Amino acid sequence: MSQLSFPPLMSGHALTGQEDPFETACQRAILGCDAGLVTYNLGADLLRAALVFAPEVPLHKAMAMLPTCGIGLQNALGALAPPEVAVHLEWGGGLRINGGRCGRLRIAASSDDPDTIPDWLVVGLEMPLWPGRDDTGETPDQTALYAEGCADVQAPALVESWARHALHWINRWEQDGLAPLHAEWRGLAHGVGEETQLNGVSGTFLGVDEDFGMLLRDADTTRLIPLTTQLET
Repeated sequence: MSQLSFPPLMSGHALTGQEDPFETACQRAILGCDAGLVTYNLGADLLRAALVFAPEVPLHKAMAMLPTCGIGLQNALGALAPPEVAVHLEWGGGLRINGGRCGRLRIAASSDDPDTIPDWLVVGLEMPLWPGRDDTGETPDQTALYAEGCADVQAPALVESWARHALHWINRWEQDGLAPLHAEWRGLAHGVGEETQLNGVSGTFLGVDEDFGMLLRDADTTRLIPLTTQLET
C-alpha cells in the first residue's frame, strides 16, 4: 500500500491484512507516539483509519474530537462525492449516507475520568466501501459508500481529506471555541427531535449540551447522557 500524504504535524502509517488501525493507534499512543499519527488499512471492501490526539483539556472537553472527526468526514465527502450525496452523523459516532447506516466512528482514551486530562485519545473510522458478500437483504438500513453513488471516491483520497478537514475543525475549535463546531454539527446531526433509545433509556433526542452530551427527554424528565459513555476500553 502506498504511503498517503498528510498535512504538516501529521504522519501516516499503513497497515495490511487484518491489522486494525484503531487498535494499532491505541497501542502506539500507549507507547508514546506523537499526536497526529494516522493509521490506515484500505481493503477492497472496507476503509479503516484512526487519528491519535494528545488533548490539553479534560476528557469531557476532549470528547469533542468525536463530533469534530465526524464533521471532518462529512466535509471530506462533500468535497469528493457527488453533491446529491447526503451525509449525517449519529450522536454516538454512527455514520449515515443517504439515510442508510454506513460505518461508524469510535473513540478511546487513556482514562475514562471525565475530569482528567488524558495522555492520549484515538478516534477511529470504519466505512464499508461495498456491501458485504453475505448481504441477503436482511439489513435494508445498512449501505456502503460505493452503493450510494460514490464509486469515484478513492479510499486513499478520502482518508487524506478526512485528516485535513478534521485538522481544520480542530484549529477552529482552538481559535474560536465550541460555537462553530456546535453550529456545524447541528446541521448534520441525525435524529434530533425524534424518539430514540440509548443504553436502555428511551426518549426524545432534544440535542446536546456544551460538551456534546445527549439531552434525552422522557415523560417525566430530561436526562443528560455524557459523550464519555461512548468510550471504548
